[in-house]
Amino acid sequence: MTSITQSTSSSSELQEFLARPQKILIDGLWTDASSGETFDIFNPATGDVIAKVPRGNNDDIDRAVDAARRAFDTSNWTRWRPNKREELLWRISERISELAHEFAELESLDNGKPVGIAAAFDVRASADCFRYYAGWPSKIQGSVNNPSMLLAPEEAEFHSFTRHEPVGVCGQIIPWNFPLLMAAWKIAPALATGNTVVLKPAEQTPTTALLLGQVLVDAGVPAGVVNIVTGYGDIGAAISEHPGVDKVAFTGSTEVGKKIVAASSGNLKKVSLELGGKSPNIVFEDADIDSAVAGVLQGFTLNSGQACEAGTRVFVHESIYDDFNNALADQVRALTVGPGNDPASDITPLVSQEQLDRVVGYLEAGKEAGAVALVGGNRHGDSGYFVEPTVFTDTTEDMSIVQEEIFGPVAVSIPFSDDSEVIDAANRSHYGLAAGLWTKDLSRAHRVANRLNAGSVWVNTFHALDSALPFGGYHQSGWGRELGAESIELYTQVKSVTMAI
Repeated sequence: MTSITQSTSSSSELQEFLARPQKILIDGLWTDASSGETFDIFNPATGDVIAKVPRGNNDDIDRAVDAARRAFDTSNWTRWRPNKREELLWRISERISELAHEFAELESLDNGKPVGIAAAFDVRASADCFRYYAGWPSKIQGSVNNPSMLLAPEEAEFHSFTRHEPVGVCGQIIPWNFPLLMAAWKIAPALATGNTVVLKPAEQTPTTALLLGQVLVDAGVPAGVVNIVTGYGDIGAAISEHPGVDKVAFTGSTEVGKKIVAASSGNLKKVSLELGGKSPNIVFEDADIDSAVAGVLQGFTLNSGQACEAGTRVFVHESIYDDFNNALADQVRALTVGPGNDPASDITPLVSQEQLDRVVGYLEAGKEAGAVALVGGNRHGDSGYFVEPTVFTDTTEDMSIVQEEIFGPVAVSIPFSDDSEVIDAANRSHYGLAAGLWTKDLSRAHRVANRLNAGSVWVNTFHALDSALPFGGYHQSGWGRELGAESIELYTQVKSVTMAI
């Protein structure tokens, strides 16, 4: 039997959580997978097993969808008054905040990210997301219309209005890079609008979703409204093609997103996708160099580069190219690579051996193609899933490290000579999730931002996310927008009602 390493956490609650057998949540009850099978969850800093979770299968998805359908169709959940729904979401937010330390340590254990970053960003932003959507149930409203009714007699009178109603059973498939936060981004608006949920966490990082499930149960989410099934990609496919699912929301790779679109066509379920990115980060000649260096560094190293919006294509004006690269390389060399539970660590492990192999493969491909690693360029150490933060120069546009999403702390630095050239180069991508630019010229900032093909454009900052701001991409970076009012649209459908009076 595989041994399970115990957390070094001082939190007795977390120790207790990891020590007990993990279950999946279906119809308000914690249960084993129908097969009885489990799989291991690994600490990416050490490769040790930290937990075992149920390996769900299609039967478990059927059970979860049936529970979600009953909760939507036959319970009073969809008829909850707005203030009651608001109170529920607020309680969830408060409980996440109360368990911030446990969530942060658990996120670090199974994802590898720094505990401090997990606490300051992931957990806070998750609580904020539920708090933000707690304000929405009483704000969801239709409109009263004054129709012409061209086929009716002129003396006839009508009253017409619209209603925004929940979509139904929502399958939600979340990634491993921000496990808790991505669950919050999807569950919160779904609950605010009266939907029911079947959630599949990533197989690499399911533990915070299970702890969140306990928070939801304790907060009073009715049985069947949120169901959480752990497992591999086969159950993600089962959710996508299930005839009892009315909508699928997915965050992950573009390749898998395309498969979800195909699988969802059986009953033409609604689909929203937040997919990959290869975001440009543009440094103009008038930028504040110190701020730009710090922003570019954060742009491609946050979460060890495992962020879909990471600014990995760094365009630098030719007049400052060498000076900027030297300053950036100095900052990269100063970073500390280490485990997430060490406060001194800046770059923490990638999530899995598979991801390590993928990123190292790109490093080797870049060097073989002729790119120069100005700094980094290799695996770090011989244990754990660590890579050196890397900046490549001397690249060409056809290189895989320039075109493809690497999902590690790897950037390419590319010179440019004028605004039109860099805008065209930035837009030559299959992706369009985010973009950054650094300049002191306000007019230039507006002009360039307007011309960049990206769902989010950040000026003199990067990774500027907020629960009230929509997030999503152009092109193959996805369909729809999460967060903000736009996410309410993803989880509602509009009905028009006309009455003859």
